[in-house]
Amino acid sequence: MAIEAIFFDLDNTLLDFNRAERAALQKVLPGYGITPTPEVLARYHELNDYHWKQLELGNLTREQVMQYRFDRLLEELGVSGDGARLSDAYENQLAAGENFYIEGARELLDDLKEKYVLCLATNGAAHVQRQRLHNSGLDKDFAHIFISEKLQADKPSAAFYDACFAALPGIKREETVMVGDSLTSDIKGGKSGRDADRVVLPERASEAGTGTDGSGAG
Repeated sequence: MAIEAIFFDLDNTLLDFNRAERAALQKVLPGYGITPTPEVLARYHELNDYHWKQLELGNLTREQVMQYRFDRLLEELGVSGDGARLSDAYENQLAAGENFYIEGARELLDDLKEKYVLCLATNGAAHVQRQRLHNSGLDKDFAHIFISEKLQADKPSAAFYDACFAALPGIKREETVMVGDSLTSDIKGGKSGRDADRVVLPERASEAGTGTDGSGAG
């Protein structure tokens, strides 16, 4: 059956989230008495991935992920502070900061959007992702934008994709493909049998992917 619609993940599929993450942390952390060394940035990235993985497994809520990742970082660095406040500052900087396209992503979308119904599917914080999409110009490329916080369900849950397909009444699930960088949040959902029928995995995809939320995905 022919493909009619393509679902894209956002972070580290279309936009280089890792680079944007580092840039945001470099601006925010000094205000909390933390020097953003490469080691600190790498450790935050590990903690962020871990906590988003726990959300995918149903072990944490979105609000807990946002706070706990920074609570843990502050604790490990021996710095007193409020993880929730630091998370808010980081998200605001991430939303307002520069966006960096993955090589070839812009050209790919320009080619595909005239041929298919393009949908964005992200495990993102809505206000962060909406601003990033607007600032990057990506909001003009997609017929439908599905953000987990708005749908009140996260990838890779069936509830997330059920909500997506409810907005696509003329398109069958077997007529769709999911493109993403995470084996857990993107590809697992795409292969669940209730979601997109085919999946595309970029060469750099990993078991964890980014686990991002636009403040730390997907």
